[in-house]
Amino acid sequence: MARHIYSCPLRWSDMDAFGHVNNVVFLRYLEEARIDFMFRLAPGDGSPSFAGGSVVARHEIDYVRPLVHRHSPVTVESWVTKIGAASLTIAYEIKDPEQVYVRASTIVVPYDLAAERPRRISAEEKLFLQKYLAEEPAAA
Repeated sequence: MARHIYSCPLRWSDMDAFGHVNNVVFLRYLEEARIDFMFRLAPGDGSPSFAGGSVVARHEIDYVRPLVHRHSPVTVESWVTKIGAASLTIAYEIKDPEQVYVRASTIVVPYDLAAERPRRISAEEKLFLQKYLAEEPAAA
């Protein structure tokens, strides 16, 4: 099983009054990684996969430890834990080689922007997603 790796820079504005990345900002990091995964990698060779849009149906996030500002980026690893007919679940870890800061998951629903309604996952999208399909790791 492959994992998508996204190198996410920290911005000074990501910090809160306590000197660490604000809890809401972690959702932005997940979004950046998810967009990179679904909209940059999937279309690769001109494929229309996921180009029609998607919506987030649910987020779950566990804050494991605080992340303080530094100049080096943090790694966001993502993979797929479930592929349904009209939704998928993406799991994430925001981490450094030696520690995990956040574990999270997102339920994503493909969306037909023209029809303004959810749509089913295409065969091409499912084939792409299966390369990243794995169980969620056990919580540490």
